[in-house]
Amino acid sequence: MTIIKQIFSLSLGLTIATVITACGSGTEEQQASEDTKTVTVLGVVVGEQQDKLEAALAPFEEKTGITIVYEGTDAFATLLPVRVESGDAPDVAMFAQPGLMRDFAQSGQLVPISGFMEQSKLEEAYSQDWIDLAKVDDELYGVWYRAYVKSLVWYNPQAFAAQGYEVPQTWSEMITLSDRIVADGQTPWCLGMESGDATGWVGTDWVEDIMLRTAGAEVYDRWVNHEIPFDAPPVKEAFDKFGEIVLNPEYVQGGIVGAISTPFGDSPRGLLREPPNCYLHRQSSITSSFLPAEAVLGENIAVFPLPGIKEEFGTPVLVGGDVFAMFNDTPEARALMEYLATPEPHEIWAKLGGFISPHQQVSLDVYPDEVSKEQAEILANAETIRYDGSDMMPSSVGTGTFWTGIIDFVGGEDAEEVLTEIEKSWTF
Repeated sequence: MTIIKQIFSLSLGLTIATVITACGSGTEEQQASEDTKTVTVLGVVVGEQQDKLEAALAPFEEKTGITIVYEGTDAFATLLPVRVESGDAPDVAMFAQPGLMRDFAQSGQLVPISGFMEQSKLEEAYSQDWIDLAKVDDELYGVWYRAYVKSLVWYNPQAFAAQGYEVPQTWSEMITLSDRIVADGQTPWCLGMESGDATGWVGTDWVEDIMLRTAGAEVYDRWVNHEIPFDAPPVKEAFDKFGEIVLNPEYVQGGIVGAISTPFGDSPRGLLREPPNCYLHRQSSITSSFLPAEAVLGENIAVFPLPGIKEEFGTPVLVGGDVFAMFNDTPEARALMEYLATPEPHEIWAKLGGFISPHQQVSLDVYPDEVSKEQAEILANAETIRYDGSDMMPSSVGTGTFWTGIIDFVGGEDAEEVLTEIEKSWTF
C-alpha cells in the first residue's frame, strides 16, 4: 500500500531515480512517476569521467525535461549481454567496442538511427570514416562521442631541445633519431605492455598502426574482417617491423623484460626523469591520465603523429572510442541520440579535459591545453581513420590469441609460428 521513492542526485546535475512499488492500488505519486519521461543508458564511463559525462548531458535534461537514468560499469561487455538476454536492455548503450555493437545489430536487437536522423546532419558532424564505423551491413546504428587517438608519439620538448633533437617527419627519420639517441649513450624508447588480464593490447596497437602504414587501409580492413588470413604476409611484415624496435635491446628501456613487465601506465614516466630514461613513447591519448604531477602539457610533455612508412599510405590515424546505439525505440531515446550528434555535449566535456571529440563541428578552441588541441587537430586532419583492429575482431582472437600472441612474439617466439596459432584460433 506504500510507495518508496528514492532520488539520488549525482554531481553536476544528472539525476538517477529509482522507484520501488509495493503491492496494492495505485496512487497519485505512482502515476506521476509513470508519467515521468526517462531514458536509460548503460555505459563504460565511471568515476571522475562519469562526472564529466553527466555535465555534458545535463543541458539535455534541462531543455527536454527528460531524466537520464545512467548506469556506469567497468564490466560493460559482460553485463550488457546478460541484461539484454533477460529482457532488461537499456534504452541506449555506450559501446567501447564497435564489434560488440555489430553483434547486437546483426541479431536484430539494435534500432537503426537512419530512420529518424537526417543523413545530411550526420555527414556535417562526422567524416565518412566515422560514419562507416557506425554502420553494420550498410545500416547506420551509432553516434560517435569520444575518441582515443592512438597514433601518437609522446616526447619531452625540453629534453629534445637540450640534446638538439628534432621531431621526425617520417619513419626513417624516427629510426635515425633512435640510432642517434643510442649513439649518445641513451635509450630512445619507453614501452610498457603489462596490463593485467589485458596484457598485450599495447603490442597489438603497434602492429595495427604499422600495418596501416605498410599495407594500407584496404588490406587492413580485409585482415580485420578475416578476408585474408591472420598469417598473411602483410601481417608478418607488420610484426617484423614492430620487432625492429621492441626486440632491439638498445632501443627499449629495460629491454625485452622491461617491455613485457612494465605497466603501460608507468612507461611514459621515463620521459620526465633527469636525465630521461627514454625520449620517445608511442601510446594513445589515454597517456595524459597516467602522467606524473610534474608533467606540464605543452611544456615538458608534447605529442607528434606516429610517422608514415610507405608514402602511398600517408599518415593514417588508428583510433578507439565510444559509440552510442539504441536498443529501445522511444521518443526519449531518439531525442538523446539526436542531442549526442550535436556539438554541445562534445564541447562541454572537451572543456573539462581528458576528452577528444570526433565531431567535425567542435572548435579546437574548446580544448583546455595545447596537447589536447594538437590531438584533436591530428584527428580532424587525418585522411584515413581506422578503428583498433583487435576490438573489431571476435573476442577469442582480438582480445584473446592476438594479445597473448604478441607477448609470445616479444618473448622470443618465431613470428610465423605465432601468426599460425592465431589463425588457427579464428573459427569463422
